[in-house]
Amino acid sequence: MRQRHLHTAPAPVAAITHNPVVQKFYRKLLDQKKHQRAAMTAAMRKLVHICFGVLKNQQAFSPTM
Repeated sequence: MRQRHLHTAPAPVAAITHNPVVQKFYRKLLDQKKHQRAAMTAAMRKLVHICFGVLKNQQAFSPTM
């Protein structure tokens, strides 16, 4: 699998579709005229940071934080 095909991985697409925090962040980037792949990559990074924070703090994800 080439690296550029990672942009169509199911996890970020599902997060953009179903996670309001990631979806809002992705839409904001698109509204700022960012390229779709750049916005997708940023959303993937945001998702990784959310996952790392949940694991590090051992607390459930709270979108209000």
